Amino acid sequence: MSGPSRLRPEVRVAFLRGINVGTAKRVSMASLRQLLEDLGYADVRTLLNSGNVVFTAGRAGGAEIADRIHKAVASRLGVTSRVIVLSAGELAEALDENPLAEGLDNPSRLLIMVLADASTRKRLASITRERWTPEAVALGRRAAYLWCPDGLAKSPLVAATTRAVGEDGTARNLATMSKLRAMVGT
Repeated sequence: MSGPSRLRPEVRVAFLRGINVGTAKRVSMASLRQLLEDLGYADVRTLLNSGNVVFTAGRAGGAEIADRIHKAVASRLGVTSRVIVLSAGELAEALDENPLAEGLDNPSRLLIMVLADASTRKRLASITRERWTPEAVALGRRAAYLWCPDGLAKSPLVAATTRAVGEDGTARNLATMSKLRAMVGT
């Protein structure tokens, strides 16, 4: 595609992994918003205090934008945090393809783990073949879905998935992801 339509801004969501969990990696959302604005992104908004940022960017790829934000957060805020960026369409797709969403009694117990790339997804293949009852796991194109009816803190599924993915994924519950979807308007 060429011409002005190629330069049309696109709504994105950045997920910063592991910030403001306990006392480590503390980042104020006002500082994070200002940093993204200083990088030239527009309409910057945050959700909660856990590194969820909605913004408008040019047509650069998500990995390129994520790397740029990652470097700026490290150099300006002194915090190292993996950043994964999805377009509004990718966020909608991750929510729409969720095979575990039906009949949930507590959306805060369903985690959607956003994955950095296809190789990260491959690392979870063996986990999906195991039995996790009463928990459940499924894979989508850019996300893993983890149902943890007994809670997240002591979930063997969350622990196994986090070990397999390492820094290449970050999870939010369904309630948070649904709020992000409303913010991006999809």
